[in-house]
Amino acid sequence: MDLIAELKALLGDGQVLTGKEVADRGQDHDATGKRRWAPLAVARPADTAGVAEVMKRASRAGVPVVPVCGNTGLAGGTLAEGALMLSLERLNRIREIRPEARVAVVEAGVILSRLHDAADAKGLYFPLWFGARGSAMIGGALSTNAGGSNVLRYGNTRALCLGLEVVLADGRVMNLMGALHKDNSGYDLKDLVIGAEGTLGIITAATLKLVPKPAAHATAMVAAPSLPAALDLLNRLQSASGGAVEAFEYMPRSYMERYRICHPDERPPFETTHDVTLLVELGATAPRDATPGPDGQPPVVTLLEETLAAMMEEGLVLDALVARSEAQRMEMWARREAAAEITFSRQPLVDNDIAVPLDRVESFVTRMAERLPRIDPGAEEITVAHLGDGNLHYTVWPTAADPALHDRIREGVEDVVAELGGSFSAEHGVGVSKLPTMSRRKDPVALAVMRSIKQALDPQGLLNPGKVIPGGGAA
Repeated sequence: MDLIAELKALLGDGQVLTGKEVADRGQDHDATGKRRWAPLAVARPADTAGVAEVMKRASRAGVPVVPVCGNTGLAGGTLAEGALMLSLERLNRIREIRPEARVAVVEAGVILSRLHDAADAKGLYFPLWFGARGSAMIGGALSTNAGGSNVLRYGNTRALCLGLEVVLADGRVMNLMGALHKDNSGYDLKDLVIGAEGTLGIITAATLKLVPKPAAHATAMVAAPSLPAALDLLNRLQSASGGAVEAFEYMPRSYMERYRICHPDERPPFETTHDVTLLVELGATAPRDATPGPDGQPPVVTLLEETLAAMMEEGLVLDALVARSEAQRMEMWARREAAAEITFSRQPLVDNDIAVPLDRVESFVTRMAERLPRIDPGAEEITVAHLGDGNLHYTVWPTAADPALHDRIREGVEDVVAELGGSFSAEHGVGVSKLPTMSRRKDPVALAVMRSIKQALDPQGLLNPGKVIPGGGAA
């Protein structure tokens, strides 16, 4: 309680929440609704200096601190039972946008869609795009190394970050806020902090890359006879467009059927439900690709149509619908971005966020279709995937709410992923949900190195304890 009194004096009225105030702001549970906690308090500093002062006081008191931004995570990374939650929501300034250098300097509490709007006003684009962009914040995206639908062209969040400002466990501020594309002055501490989920330091600001805003999009729903045929389409489009494919999303039959159940009034893209349905999007920035021709159509759209027509003749595309307006394009994206709604429309569930090499996605799907009935006869599976980068969100609706059964299902998924040379964690982070998997599957030497780094930067183990590293204490 002495710490809470100190923080109230430091931060001012209404900036340290306790009891019912925490629940009223929705900071006593995560986005899944499965995990709930009672934090000691929620501190809401307004700037980096305030974050540093909070950390100094928490360090002196030996109180664990769990940083939180938009709280849209799915892996339990903000679980904070008895801990001090440190909210970055008031650090919400876009400090500057420098169009000539194509960078934005933003604070951790900036909502992703707000950065999209600010970049758009300068004719630029911040190419991190996913369904929760209206509430997810930059600090959380960096802390989990978020992915999304544009990774195929632009990379994960780590690839979009040039610099960071980080508050360490003892309250010191580490300034890595350069805007350099080349800097070999020692260890890459920036990349170490990105994806660490707040266990090594609290990100308060970042220098982010911007890219030219696409002047035209070519978007289509495509039905393919198989996943190998889908990858053939991806490779042809990449070659023909010079790498302009921005999204290549996979929605199998189970996903499309469940979508129709959840949205019975919406018209499906095709009369027939296919085994492999794709959302394909190309983005054109060059005038030669984006300027409409005599027919009023941008060349990038013509390229997509011609590629699809040629593959239909070869039997490698079964059907296709090309968007003719922005409204049609958004309708297609709404179908894909309903993934969280569809996944959580049934309970219980076992969600998996995995990645395998592109040419082994079909093997994963086939092997799990054989293996799952042996683990849990009657269980159902539903998948949606960023097929262009091999990231599958593979969800199982098991027959019982039995933790032991759920763990056997996860182990079955892990086995297949390991057989195919994949990763059990692609873009959602580890949090607490994947700690058992980390214990089973992460290279022991790698885990030992991670523990050493954690000990060096956070010797008291106060920063987001119990996350990412097995045996790291509990919040």
